[in-house]
Amino acid sequence: MGIFERFLTLWVALAIAAGMGLGLWLPDAFAAVAELEWARVNLVVAVLIWLMIYPMMLKVEPSCLREVGRRPKGLALTLLVNWLIKPFTMAGLGILCFQHLFAGLVTADEGSQILAGMILLGVAPCTAMVFVWSQLTDGDANYTLVQVSVNDLIMVFAFAPIAGLLMGVANIEVPWATLLASVLVFLVVPLGAGLLTQRLRTKAQVARLGAQCKSASVVGLLLTVVLLFGFQAETIRAQPGLVGLIAVPLLLQSYGIFGVAYGLARWLRLPFAVAAPAALIGTSNFFELAVAVAISLFGLGSTAALATVVGVLIEVPVMLSLVWFARRTKGWFPAG
Repeated sequence: MGIFERFLTLWVALAIAAGMGLGLWLPDAFAAVAELEWARVNLVVAVLIWLMIYPMMLKVEPSCLREVGRRPKGLALTLLVNWLIKPFTMAGLGILCFQHLFAGLVTADEGSQILAGMILLGVAPCTAMVFVWSQLTDGDANYTLVQVSVNDLIMVFAFAPIAGLLMGVANIEVPWATLLASVLVFLVVPLGAGLLTQRLRTKAQVARLGAQCKSASVVGLLLTVVLLFGFQAETIRAQPGLVGLIAVPLLLQSYGIFGVAYGLARWLRLPFAVAAPAALIGTSNFFELAVAVAISLFGLGSTAALATVVGVLIEVPVMLSLVWFARRTKGWFPAG
């Protein structure tokens, strides 16, 4: 394990501090970077995520994808958690916190919008970053690809109806360009690059390239953290109390969903390389989509948009803590 992986928590903490400092010092520079978008997908963040995902895609072997059908439990677990549990627990926590526990600390309108933002996060399972978490836990690359691909397919049809049901909004408008562009950018392109590399190089060369890219992948993660916190530095400084309130149910949701998924994976006796990514997929969110929908429904300065942004801010530290936990409980699961 290299120096980046060994002290990853420290590097992330420094990246958060750097992002906050640079965002407050150079707000115009970060605003200019934030405007580099295509279908509301930030192109700079996309490049960094490619850097993170590419080593994982080098491990994907299409000829082995049929093996997933022989081990359906991991895929079934992912679908159960993402579509029958996660959206409803997120809504429940939002109602508990912002219509009861924190009701006196926010206005009724702010509480309703924060609840809407949380629901949008809960109905958007991760597409891109989950490949990073899977790689950090030595997950099965082929199985992770199938899990993400099936979730994306379901999301095309289920996102709007479930979000509309939970938000009580019948005419919710999903920015389909963002959804489709994100699948293309974060799944199709890096997968194509990985498969092309495998065709042009020998297995030994691909293995060496993957090892060489591992540190670059972590650097990409750290730069992404700097950008995310730089983009939102002013919001965090201006409304730290509200950010803290929103973070409470999101943290409970993240650790709770992971606990449910990880516990079920252990009960099902899934191999660790399938169990860890399955639990992490359910915990992580497709924040690009959630932020885009919140802005389109409620506006850029809305507390609904703020709630989705807080989801972005807590995700990396939370996921790293869960990766750490998963790696240390590997012995709970069968190896095969």
